[in-house]
Amino acid sequence: MTGTRKSVAVLFLLPALVLLGALVLYPIGYSLFRSFFDDSGDFTGFGNYETMFTDDGIRTAIKNNAIWLVVAPTVATALGLIFAVLTERVRWGTAFKLVIFMPMAISMLAAGIIFRLVYESDPDRGVANAVAVSVHDTFAEASAFPQAHPAMNSPLKSAGGGAFVTKDPVRAGTPVALPLTGVPPGEMPGDAKSAAPAAADPAKVTGTAWQDFTRGKGRGKPNAPDAAEFGYAGITIEAVKNGDVVASTKASANGTFTLPKEADGALLRFPESNFREAYNGVEWLGPNLITPAIIGSYLWMWAGFAMVLIAAGLASVPRELLEAARVDGANEWQVFRRVTVPLLAPVLAVVLVTLMINVLKIFDLVYVIPPGSSKDEANVLAVQLYNSAFGDQDAGVASAIAVLLFLLVIPVMLFNIRRMRREGRR
Repeated sequence: MTGTRKSVAVLFLLPALVLLGALVLYPIGYSLFRSFFDDSGDFTGFGNYETMFTDDGIRTAIKNNAIWLVVAPTVATALGLIFAVLTERVRWGTAFKLVIFMPMAISMLAAGIIFRLVYESDPDRGVANAVAVSVHDTFAEASAFPQAHPAMNSPLKSAGGGAFVTKDPVRAGTPVALPLTGVPPGEMPGDAKSAAPAAADPAKVTGTAWQDFTRGKGRGKPNAPDAAEFGYAGITIEAVKNGDVVASTKASANGTFTLPKEADGALLRFPESNFREAYNGVEWLGPNLITPAIIGSYLWMWAGFAMVLIAAGLASVPRELLEAARVDGANEWQVFRRVTVPLLAPVLAVVLVTLMINVLKIFDLVYVIPPGSSKDEANVLAVQLYNSAFGDQDAGVASAIAVLLFLLVIPVMLFNIRRMRREGRR
């Protein structure tokens, strides 16, 4: 049409064709060729492909890739849609979009290091567990004595389930000694004071609950409170008769407590709630949650990308159609579901397909975030390809994995090409 000779056109296209052949076509062809040879260069036919589907590590990688392919693009697209719609009407919507999109400026490697710290199991270091522990402790107070237990020759015995009970019934007017040990001095309650013997009261049951341990050989008297020992401030004591709790109280700062006369003749019990282990959060980087945890870090990065594209599509939606739906009596949910989403379908398809291609070759986050104990459970095909090629030095299996990744991408690419052609014909 322009009168340009084909030879001139080929001359101009030649550099691009050379680069395309050298950087795309040749690696694909050589990977396919190399996948039929083992690590020593001997021809094995489909042996590497058989290994790929029988090796437990590679099968785990394929399973995890399937999880990534289904969950990550779908959730990221849904979050992007929600953010785009909700921020459309607020005055600070632009600032919100900027904050959500900002993680895209961070490399995958840096994001992996950030979330390795976020998911740290120690609540003093990991943000995720700090939040989890704070929320948990708001509704369920942690025990101050998780390691406490009776010493030898103690008047207490195990009651099962982590509770401890006196061996003999108690009597009003006779102070009761309830010695425990096992709590490190640095972990005693901050308001604990030196243990003191309880005063006798003929109308009530009194006693002392304290840490029966004094540093230094030969110091302190067993089963008797000493000035160098601390009371179990706030520990719960129950009086039990025939299996029923007839009275309950908490020890004061010096460990002394008082129960009403109903406790006369009862057994005193430390309920298991006194010794409940402190909640330390969720094992985000453990084998069971490692893949969802990494997907969470991916969503933190890519939800902003989805939001920006969907917001751009939303800006081109005719407002008359939305107003017409509202005039016809549709509520906001119906307008969103029956008008907004169908009109945004082409944009949603672009975002979804782009993210699907992206997660098929996910590498950085999966390589950086998991600790050594969870790397096998978090494995994906791109990481397995790297490990097979440079760790196991098995170029044949690595090439077979590369071919599999290429075959997985082809259907997504064909779908994208067909969609673009349909859009072009409209």
